[in-house]
Amino acid sequence: MRSPTTKYVTFAIAALLGLASVAVAHGHDEDMNMDMGEPSMARPTITSGANATVPQTYFRYSEHSGLMMAHIFFMTIAWVFILPIGVLLSISRSRYSLLVQFVFLAVNGAGVLLVTLYNASTPDLYPNNAHHKIGWVLTWVTGAQVVIGVISAYTKRKDDRGSFVPVSRENVERHQALDQAQIYRFSNDSGHGTEPNTESLRSQSISSNSSDDQLPDVRREHEEEDQDEKHGLMHGSKVDKFLSKKIPGLLSSRVLKGFGFFYNVVDRVILILGFVALTTGMVTYGGLFMGGAVFSGLAHWIKGGVFFWYGILTLGRWAGCFADIGWSWNIRPKQGGRRITAEFVESFLIFFYGSTNVFLEHLAAWGKAWSAQDLEHISITAMFFGGGLCGMLIESTRIRNLLNASTPTGQLSYTDEPRALEEPKSYRFPMNPIPALVILLLGLMMSSHHQESMVSTMIHSQWGTLLVGAAFARAATYILFYLSPPTSIFPGRPPTELITAFCLMAGGMIFMASARDCVEAMEANGLDAMFIFTVSMGVITFLMAWIIVVVAIKGWAVRRENRSAFAHHQVA
Repeated sequence: MRSPTTKYVTFAIAALLGLASVAVAHGHDEDMNMDMGEPSMARPTITSGANATVPQTYFRYSEHSGLMMAHIFFMTIAWVFILPIGVLLSISRSRYSLLVQFVFLAVNGAGVLLVTLYNASTPDLYPNNAHHKIGWVLTWVTGAQVVIGVISAYTKRKDDRGSFVPVSRENVERHQALDQAQIYRFSNDSGHGTEPNTESLRSQSISSNSSDDQLPDVRREHEEEDQDEKHGLMHGSKVDKFLSKKIPGLLSSRVLKGFGFFYNVVDRVILILGFVALTTGMVTYGGLFMGGAVFSGLAHWIKGGVFFWYGILTLGRWAGCFADIGWSWNIRPKQGGRRITAEFVESFLIFFYGSTNVFLEHLAAWGKAWSAQDLEHISITAMFFGGGLCGMLIESTRIRNLLNASTPTGQLSYTDEPRALEEPKSYRFPMNPIPALVILLLGLMMSSHHQESMVSTMIHSQWGTLLVGAAFARAATYILFYLSPPTSIFPGRPPTELITAFCLMAGGMIFMASARDCVEAMEANGLDAMFIFTVSMGVITFLMAWIIVVVAIKGWAVRRENRSAFAHHQVA
């Protein structure tokens, strides 16, 4: 059965690729000079000293710039530094998740207040922009999630005040021995069985030997105090007592399940939505992609964002995320059931992109003759379609069994060569180079793609070369694991995957900067291709370090919750 985390990740990335498929039909730079048959949005302009009009943007608007700088600062702190910690603490069911979420709401609220004051004091220089709408929607969504978290905490607080169940010394020692292995439930850690007094914990904790030492019932008082500390807000205050009295029993179990589903979905997609909010904020601040240029912007920023998040996913796999489903270059701890590999998901997304985009490449010139560039783009999407399909077939165990059907196993006696009839060790671990091959070919194509200016050509060459580097690094990973397949449930952490993650993240970021409006803005401000390259390298290396720190914080939270769950079972 597919895990909830796999569903959320697949859905989120497929949605991004779907948007990219629609946008790319209009988004090629070479097609932007044609008449779209629609009036373009007029940019707000100002008159310079030379009597020439230049587009006016928030970036060039100097009045009240302090408010805008403060808004950018607070939003960066909230969405880049505080929210990721809150999300991973929430996934690990940490007692500190609500506290971090409230801190996020406070910092985000300060940013919203500042930009509200700024908008009231300045003209609307980007009419009908998407950033304002997305920002307000996400503010309300995160606020609703925190409210649901409070309701869930106080509801669980009442449910946790159950009868005391004694635990034997043997079971406590067994849990302590397994503590290290449990901390690697990074991706799909629902918290089930780790909360004190849950049914799964009780069933594993009841003593099977009546002669074992039993913990005294006086521990019940300390247990309830621990739960108050874990689930209560403003413990002992009037507000805490009021919430403890009113919230439990206020909603039915069906409504609570619906709230829980919404809460978990937000946990899995809010970081991607926050990325959308931050990038649309950059677009609005710079006055990019107005009118017909929006299609080129969408094509580059969505596809670049997909590669950027692909790199984050790769780094997360290296750090130990998704180890419970065998995606961290390890052996899957849970055997049995249907196995969905990371390579299958990658191949499916490549196939999905190619199968949808192949019908949209000519949409920008619908009714007109096909050009050589149209056929070139169709060939690229056909490569995605065929490569993704080939990758999915390689990952299919049924196809592999059919390919092995012609093996003459009956001609060999099992008693003579027992190991000869065993499956190769490489079968235990997916090794599929097709996704890396598709990325390699795409990088080579984009490195030599014709552009209208030298700066644009160099930028395309930069991110194309980075994608080539990511493909070679992934190939090196497969060579390492083909020679020595993983044998442990712990993350393998191949060093080559760090290079893969870096190249994908940096390539995606520079891909976004290669849009026509971005290149024109760089040229207008006297910047060259090396500027965006060096800035991207610095930002990506810092982000990689921060991501590793955040995942480590989640591991600390999981370990702490596992220990706290058994703290009241310690034997003197």
